[in-house]
Amino acid sequence: MDIRFRLRRARVNKAERRAIATGLLFVSPWLIGFIVFTVYPVIASAYLSFTDFRVLSPPRWVGLANYQALLADHDYFWPSMVNTAFMFLELPIGLVMGLALAMLLDVKLRGIAIYRTIFYIPSIVPVVANAVLWLWVLNPEHGLVNAALRALHIVGPPWMASPAWSKPGMILMDLWGVGGGMVIYLAALQQVPQSLYEAASLDGANGWQKIWFVTLPSISPVIFFNLIMGVIGTFQYFAQTFVMTNGGPNNSTLFYALYLYQNAFQYFRMGTACAMAWILFLITLLATVLVFKSSARWVYYEGEAK
Repeated sequence: MDIRFRLRRARVNKAERRAIATGLLFVSPWLIGFIVFTVYPVIASAYLSFTDFRVLSPPRWVGLANYQALLADHDYFWPSMVNTAFMFLELPIGLVMGLALAMLLDVKLRGIAIYRTIFYIPSIVPVVANAVLWLWVLNPEHGLVNAALRALHIVGPPWMASPAWSKPGMILMDLWGVGGGMVIYLAALQQVPQSLYEAASLDGANGWQKIWFVTLPSISPVIFFNLIMGVIGTFQYFAQTFVMTNGGPNNSTLFYALYLYQNAFQYFRMGTACAMAWILFLITLLATVLVFKSSARWVYYEGEAK
């Protein structure tokens, strides 16, 4: 019996090993890609952040010199941090606008799908095409925005030609694309049980009370998702300023991601760029952890006891 049991177990182990080998064979393309294009670059960038690496010459170990130089850089590094922080003004405005549009379009009217499509289309315009379009729209002399302001006898600002107005101009451009968030909010609003609104009506709740005590708590997980994505996206703000201003005028749109790119591919200070990437990762991680920690106070999930 003991010999038969061992033979049977050996066959099972052999079959399990064959199954594992087959599974690894099927996932090997993804596994190889993950190791080559994700794990290795992460490890390499961590190492290079402690070196002086100019691409064309071998990396030279410098320890914390790159980080110390960045923290002492008051001409570019800290202004890029301030410029990026300024763009967080866009985040609450975009969240509120997207939610407001979704609530306005969450009605059953004939042709409402057309209006939803109109508001959604700007969010799927490619970033480069969108940036080129808004360069014209915000042109101080011939742009549509200043032309509309002149029709109201208001002198329009110079927008991208002014250090004071360049970042507000980019915020205005980004708010044009709130349709992406609107669609997500709209899907969430349509999942709110009507019985909750009926119960609130029986309790004497008015329209604003229904929004505050029924709608917002019911869709709070979606608000939380859009907030997290907005935080991460703001820290990575790059393509618009790269196309429109390349950091100008007077470094007023030199955002963190753009300065990182310039260090890596214009100045070929790859070690400095890697150090910036890790600083960005740690800041983004800290910000998202804080948002996650705060979510326990205002995010409600169906069936969860509070």
